[in-house]
Order: sequence, then C-alpha cells, then structure tokens
Amino acid sequence: MVLVLGIESTAHTFGVGIASENGDILANVNRTYVPPSGGIKPSDAAEHHSKVAVDVLRRALAEAGLSLRDLDAVAVALGPGMGPCLRVGATLARYLALKLAKPLVPVNHAVAHVEIALLSTGTRDPVVVYVAGGNTIITAFNEGRYRVFGETLDIPLGNCLDAFAREVGLGFPGVPRVEELAKRGSKYIEMPYVVKGQDLSYSGLLTYAIKLYKEKRYPLEDVCFSLVETAYSMLVEVTERALAHTGKKEVVLTGGVARSELLSKKLSSMAESRGVRFARVLGELAGDNGAMIAYTGALAYASGVTIDVDESRIRPLWRLDEVEIPWRK
Repeated sequence: MVLVLGIESTAHTFGVGIASENGDILANVNRTYVPPSGGIKPSDAAEHHSKVAVDVLRRALAEAGLSLRDLDAVAVALGPGMGPCLRVGATLARYLALKLAKPLVPVNHAVAHVEIALLSTGTRDPVVVYVAGGNTIITAFNEGRYRVFGETLDIPLGNCLDAFAREVGLGFPGVPRVEELAKRGSKYIEMPYVVKGQDLSYSGLLTYAIKLYKEKRYPLEDVCFSLVETAYSMLVEVTERALAHTGKKEVVLTGGVARSELLSKKLSSMAESRGVRFARVLGELAGDNGAMIAYTGALAYASGVTIDVDESRIRPLWRLDEVEIPWRK
C-alpha cells in the first residue's frame, strides 16, 4: 500500500489530503476562499491559499497521524483551474518533493472528481455527471481514458447559478440560495433552452434570467424556478442520451453541485425510468478537496505515473480526456 499526500488549489479551495490507492482516506483538510463581493478574483484566491497552506498541511498530517517522511509520494492538481491558484499548490508540491526526495505525481482535477465519485459511491463503470462552478462535463471511461459525451460550450452550470445569485443579491454560494427561492416559485417562464448535439450552452440562459429580474415583470421566485428547471432539464437530457449511447448501467453525479437535492432528484428519476442505478457524491467529497487529489495521485503513482519537477508546469486548460488512465482496464 502506498500513501500519497495530495494538494488541491485549482480555484477557491486550498486542500491537503492523504490517501492510499486502496481508498483509505487518512486526512482531508480544506480551507475555502469566499470573496467579500462579486466573483472570485484569482489573485485574491491565490493570496488566501498562500496564507493558509502551511496550516492546512500541518493539520492534514496531524489528522492522519503521520509525518512527511511516512509518505511515498506527493500529488498535486496541475489543472484545469485558475493560474495564480494552481501555482500556489504546484510550488508547495515541488518544494516537498525536492526536500523529501519523493516522487511528484501530476493529477487532473476533473479526473480526481470522477475517481472520488467512483470510490465513494461504489459504482464501477458509470456515466459521470461532473457539475461545479468551473466545470460541466458528462463523461465515461472508454479505451484507456475518460471520454467526454457532453459539456458546456461557454459557462458551467454552477457558475451560471452563482452569477445569477450575485446579480440579484442572493450572495455566495449561489446554487442553494437560488434553489431555495425556486421552491417558492410556481409559474414557469419560458427561457432559452440551448442543447447543441451533446453539448450545452448556459450563457444565454443567464443573460435572459438577469434581464427578467431587472424588468421586474415576474416575482424573483418564479424567475429562479424557471432558471433551475431549464438549466437542470438541459443537463438531464444530455445525460440520458449519453446513457443511451454508451449503454452504461450506472450514472453518478459529482462536483460541488452534486449537493443539489433538486438536480439529484431529476437525474434519479431519469435513471429509474431507464432501469439504471443513480448515485451521487455527498458531503466534503462533493466539492473541491485534497482527499480526491491524494486518492487519484495514489492510483496514478501505483500505476507508475510520476513527473519530473522541471516539467511540472501548471495546465489551466488541461482537459480530462487528455489524461491516460492506466489504473482502469
């Protein structure tokens, strides 16, 4: 069994986890940057990460009851994500790898969300719906890689709802607050429903919802109700077609928006109608976290994946379908 320390810093969360390739999560300590107003400014989030990094690392080691010398390798999320934030985690990971003379393991953040979903739900070969503030992807494993069977063409679903929440004064995080108001809505207002082949577009939907809010023609509750109904239905449609195309018998929801009861209910109903198992990631493993980087890093390291420090550049646009997955057959 190998023990790997994983560092997450792709966006608003700085996290450190320690895990084995068998799925033992020994530590998962995370600190999240919350902007005082507006969206996340990468430089401010990076400054937050640099201030909390040492404390998060110490707490993770204490939680696991280990020292740095007990670790077999250091894993880090090199992308995708915000450049200034990625550099904080990469710099710490390179320093630890060199100082301890331990291998450095590159981890793709999106792949880590998929792997922690499979681990925590016990699913083996699902269609994975990965929805967060920075990503909206429908993926499944095929011939050595996670292939994309649908994704957003512009802004992610989580970002769409967060941006709307900021615009109407609901604050951050936006998804649960928009959903809470949506529960009080009763009238559906027709909105842009943009599905192109297997891909989705949320920017027009966001613009239209903000326009309706500013016009004050409808109660905010009805605008929220119509917004989430439209946005989630688009995602369910593409997921159902991915299931039909791949023939998979499981569907899993992961990422920060996996906490949404409404989206989970819609996906679960669709899955049930097709005789397919539905599961989702819950709790602290749903959002960005260090444990998923550590676990995926352990899987990769046990399969011989490492990277020289000199070549460990950050990759802000690193796609998950560019990553070889040698630990799955």
